Amino acid sequence: MAVITIDKVSRWFGNVVAVNDVTMTIGPGITGLLGPNGAGKSTLIHMMSGFLAPSSGAVTLDGVPIWRNQQVYRQIGLVPEKESMYDYLTGWEFVLANAELHGLADPGAAARRALALVEMEYAQERQTGTYSKGMKQRVKMASALVHDPAVLLLDEPFNGMDPRQRLQLMELLRRFGADGRTVLFSSHILEEVEQLARHIEVVVAGRHAASGDFREIRRLMTDRPHRYLVRSSDDRRLASALIADGSTAGIELDAKALPEGGSAAGALRIEAIDFQRFTTLLPKVAREAGIRLYTVSPADESLESVFSYLVSS
Repeated sequence: MAVITIDKVSRWFGNVVAVNDVTMTIGPGITGLLGPNGAGKSTLIHMMSGFLAPSSGAVTLDGVPIWRNQQVYRQIGLVPEKESMYDYLTGWEFVLANAELHGLADPGAAARRALALVEMEYAQERQTGTYSKGMKQRVKMASALVHDPAVLLLDEPFNGMDPRQRLQLMELLRRFGADGRTVLFSSHILEEVEQLARHIEVVVAGRHAASGDFREIRRLMTDRPHRYLVRSSDDRRLASALIADGSTAGIELDAKALPEGGSAAGALRIEAIDFQRFTTLLPKVAREAGIRLYTVSPADESLESVFSYLVSS
């Protein structure tokens, strides 16, 4: 039952503040670390794994400081985002070397077990330099698992994986979480976190933006103002029908939003403040007015816009 505690931690690089006064606790089960690219997720994981010192604050495992504590490494497995490896080593040699570095009683057996867990036995005799990105991710996972750690820290672990590989790794992580291991994985993709983690930690621009049950935080995201780009056979008449309804806060006719080859009518930029009512109202109004809807697409679906709303709410 390993618990990582981050207490008022900041980390800066020269004049750049990568992590700013973050406090969070990571316990047994699966935790998703969610944030836009550049939010500070990798920096946090590097401090949790003992490869980077906090500039201020403390990072501990079961109350023991992680930085410069070699004994902690026996309990932690790390899969870094960067895929830099010793390309001249085979997958087998790479995982075996890590087993030997941990001083395991039977490093060969441990390496075979770890490679089997990630289904990489078929390519274990090939040099890692010939691997695809997804294969490199899986052999890094085997290396992180070789000493059977209580804590797994995974930085964007699904990068480069095909759908089958992703499903296999997700199932493996679910098993680890159910077994009581402490599993933390970072992602900038909301759907990946939704499939795996009930508890999430959200970071934005180096700051801790939200923490808790995924469903509750997702509800906040769903209730935020939604912006849509709508193209129809009669944008002006559609706007007149929608503007009087309380589900919209503003409608703007935007000729520049047209895709190449679009009609001269332009497009509507609509801000909906009652998401559920608007999604029901729009097709109803169009149908009653005899207006054909060509395009209805979110204009603010990026994670950056979601997190900006979380920070300001």
